[in-house]
Amino acid sequence: MAVMARHRSRAATVDDLHTAARSMPHVTEANDDPDRPIYQVGGKSFVFFRTPRPDAVDESGHRYDDVVVLWVPSEADKQALVQDPRSPFFTTAHFDGHPSVLLRTSRIGEISVDELTEIVTDAWLSRASARRARDWLAAHGDS
Repeated sequence: MAVMARHRSRAATVDDLHTAARSMPHVTEANDDPDRPIYQVGGKSFVFFRTPRPDAVDESGHRYDDVVVLWVPSEADKQALVQDPRSPFFTTAHFDGHPSVLLRTSRIGEISVDELTEIVTDAWLSRASARRARDWLAAHGDS
């Protein structure tokens, strides 16, 4: 995973996030609320739009209403994304020990489409079955 590398593609949008998640194989959407889809592979979430929660707030205590949770392959990958204070990725104490990062959609343009697609792909790979992940990697030249 190339962490916070400055790719030359254009700035990412929320539509790009949906496109990247939907483009992976065997993806289903679980969404009681169409504004907050949950993307799953094999019944396991890998990207979901979170409802406002008390652990993700601005300086005045207002809950962020635009948080997306993305799974990551490892704690090292998580730390690489959240340790730079300029990064749009963050975490909260609620997610300590959980293999995921948070991203506010209002900051999604701070990363490129290429980087976002890579992060979504890594999220999918971290949640897909071993066979599905192996098949996808074999088909895309990665091993």
